[in-house]
Amino acid sequence: MIDLQDILKKDKIIKVSPDETLTKALSRLSTSHDAGFVFDADDKYIGVINPYYSLIKSSHPGNSKVLHCLHHPPKIYIDFSLSKVAELLIQSKIHYLPVLDRKDNFLGIISARRLLTHLKELPIFKEKISVLFRFPKRPLVVIYEDESIAKAVHIFKTSKFSKIIVINRDMKLKGILSYYDLISFMVTPKGQGGRREKVGDKSHINSQPVKNFVKTFVLTLKKEGLVSDAFKLMIDKKIGSVILVDEERHPVGIITTRDLLRYFIDKERFQFLTRASSKIRLFLSRKRT
Repeated sequence: MIDLQDILKKDKIIKVSPDETLTKALSRLSTSHDAGFVFDADDKYIGVINPYYSLIKSSHPGNSKVLHCLHHPPKIYIDFSLSKVAELLIQSKIHYLPVLDRKDNFLGIISARRLLTHLKELPIFKEKISVLFRFPKRPLVVIYEDESIAKAVHIFKTSKFSKIIVINRDMKLKGILSYYDLISFMVTPKGQGGRREKVGDKSHINSQPVKNFVKTFVLTLKKEGLVSDAFKLMIDKKIGSVILVDEERHPVGIITTRDLLRYFIDKERFQFLTRASSKIRLFLSRKRT
């Protein structure tokens, strides 16, 4: 079994200065789960910048200095197990986290995709997709393509999801809407007098239909497929989710990076408990004899 040291990423890390503006820093990120790693003048790691925590949760204006928008995610130490790493990736809502030694020196980063790439050949991922749905999940969140962006934003804020499945009035899949795609309208710097300078009329944007912002290219699978099929699509295409559809292209579910990480954690715990139970039974049987 591989350990964290084997998959640590040490190069091509997005490094950000604390004196950069939030808008400039976020322009280097691609999704709401991305992170820029912030280092001070002495090249000491001091935190991360992330769209979810900097904009969606905290509502910092775009011209804020990065130093005032820092988020401090969970610390991952180099001796952590991979299941512990997976747990912290889920808890943090960030798919890129810093890896430190026990003296808190920055060693590199680990990403959800990098972790999953090195786990994809495990036998546990050869099972049917249905195993991911053995226990009740949160209801599928959808929006009609002709509904307003204002409604979509409301759904994002209340559901705390980063993506919404978009359907037409026949309930067929039309695409996916990402909160990150709307972020550029939330980070417009404030002008003189404290008012936000407008790239476009925000009220007009809120009234526009979702279909004007939807990504129509989405990856889909049937629920009868294998978990490894979803794995391969998500890793090869560098995406965070695969939508499950029926024969008529009605969305019936979604598999996310979080689902795959959670499945790995649950399997690891089950195997640990199975081994522990076997050892206890062996110990008790020897004690009787």
